[in-house]
Amino acid sequence: MHPKLVGVSGPLKGKTLLCSSPEISIGREPSNDLWTTDPALSRRHCLIRCEGGESEARFTIRDLSSRNGTMLNGVRVEEQELRHRDRVSIGDSLLVFLVGEEGFHPEGSTVELTETTELGLAPTMLHPEDALYLQPDRILAALPETDRLARDLNTLLKIANGIGAIRDRESLEWQLLGMVFDVVPADRGAILHFNEGSESLDSAIAWDRLQGPGVPVRVASAVVRRVLSERAGLLVRDVKTDESLADVRTLTEPRIRSLLCVPLKASSKATGVIYLDSRNPEQLFDKNHLEFMTAVSNLASLALENVRHCEGLQEENRRLRSEINLEHSMVGSSPRIREILQVIQRVAPTTSTVLIQGESGTGKELVARAIHCNSQRAERPFVAINCAAITESLLESELFGHEKGAFTGAVAQRKGKIEVAESGTLFLDEISELAVGLQAKLLRVLQEREFERVGGTRPVKVDVRVIAATNKSLPEAVQAGSFREDLFYRLNVVTVTTPPLRDRREDILLLAESFIEKISKKCKMRNRRLSPDAQTLLMQYDWPGNVRELENAIERAVVLGTADEILADDLPDALLETSSAASSLATKYHGAVKENKKQLVLNALEQADGYYVDAAKILGLHPNSLLRLIRNLGLKSTGRQGNPPPGAN
Repeated sequence: MHPKLVGVSGPLKGKTLLCSSPEISIGREPSNDLWTTDPALSRRHCLIRCEGGESEARFTIRDLSSRNGTMLNGVRVEEQELRHRDRVSIGDSLLVFLVGEEGFHPEGSTVELTETTELGLAPTMLHPEDALYLQPDRILAALPETDRLARDLNTLLKIANGIGAIRDRESLEWQLLGMVFDVVPADRGAILHFNEGSESLDSAIAWDRLQGPGVPVRVASAVVRRVLSERAGLLVRDVKTDESLADVRTLTEPRIRSLLCVPLKASSKATGVIYLDSRNPEQLFDKNHLEFMTAVSNLASLALENVRHCEGLQEENRRLRSEINLEHSMVGSSPRIREILQVIQRVAPTTSTVLIQGESGTGKELVARAIHCNSQRAERPFVAINCAAITESLLESELFGHEKGAFTGAVAQRKGKIEVAESGTLFLDEISELAVGLQAKLLRVLQEREFERVGGTRPVKVDVRVIAATNKSLPEAVQAGSFREDLFYRLNVVTVTTPPLRDRREDILLLAESFIEKISKKCKMRNRRLSPDAQTLLMQYDWPGNVRELENAIERAVVLGTADEILADDLPDALLETSSAASSLATKYHGAVKENKKQLVLNALEQADGYYVDAAKILGLHPNSLLRLIRNLGLKSTGRQGNPPPGAN
């Protein structure tokens, strides 16, 4: 005898547990003999005990006061003896208890559709609007007349309660079949789903009551086709009396005597079926079985639709969270940015140390935050510290903390940034500026995951992920002796290089538009577009200060600009003076534009007798805009303030 538990569906699907120990525990904690990270499981959910010798072994299952209970053959139990082919439901998983060498292979479809001729007139068809069990008033009127109605109604209530809370489709279907077997005298059962608009199988599960799960069940396709087309339940009470089925080998070879099939619906369309058949001539299906299964199919359709909806919401939630965490804070669609996002997606779930390289202003901290937000530490602190902004003496206390009385002014114990970042992420910006003495202490944190506070003697254990960033070449710093080689290798586990803005020019306008929206909102100003000339200047400039310089340029333009759109003149002078033209023709164009502007301003000032307020009216500009244009064109001493006196010519 080789008793075992085999996972049929849910998180434990495919797992096999040999019941060879006197006591076997199942639950969510890894310390159990059989475990999985299913939130529906309790930490210690249930026990399986073996009593007696090998030949007379007796197995029992006992619930350990679990939150969601332990179900045996669809019934909640506290302690119950296990028998061959019993169904054990825990959390979202369904397991089968098998005794002996019986095999079980749940993978793949266990249903085969066979071609048959069209059915004759023998089947009994039942439409939902005619189903007794779907009309409470008729049921209540008929209840005193028969005990079977009361039993079936009680079973329907158990099924509704049993499947309503399950959020895994396959687990729901397996448990549904098990519950149906307790009421309907079927030998075999199957639940089939079809691709929309076709008869090809999308998924299927099948259960042979005598041979166990995993044994293929052949289903006559004509039966399924009739149920799907009419969206009604079908009953063939006695296959032998239906001449149209006499030559159907799918039914005659296994000696099927009675069959029943009801539709599963989604949005009023039949998308699947529940199929049952029996070989027992003394227990043929009847109209009440069809009534019962029609009600079951409606309950199952609603439950399956809810499961599909939940799965869709979960997938949408995962997609949106991924987009928000990875793409929202890092604006851009260039190949270089997509490469960085892919690296973040792969690195974030790990605990590896990350070194971010790149010029100043390229968004190294944004990359660090994206890694943290997509990691398992996302709910824990993200602590950033700039190693170049604090002197060495203060930085040591800032990083490692200090004990009371460690130095003058240390009136109390104080935790450092490393300790504050416990279970989270520590971001060390400008790591190349870290003093050599502190580099040795940081190395100990990376190697031993411990440190000592300033003035302390007791090591402090810490669980923290370190992400470092630098705008300098650490290998060159190692060669120069200003950076420890062993620390460099500890930091250089995964390297991410943020590209300068000049290497991803296709992102410049996207960034500029996002900055306009952000700054306009902050300054409570209306959102304006970039003029074509301004866009040209932004694209031609090399941006030595990278994204940070671009943001400052856009903020200046938004705050100082007065026109309906952001003009080239609203941007910093450096863009017009130093931006390299795409060609010599472009250089001539900008030169001609500048000279033409000078001539227009001079003509307007001449007409206004040198008064720039009147000259601004002539040009259709705000006086401040004209003053700024005069300065940009080198005409600073040409205009006079104020209007001419009355009567002046």
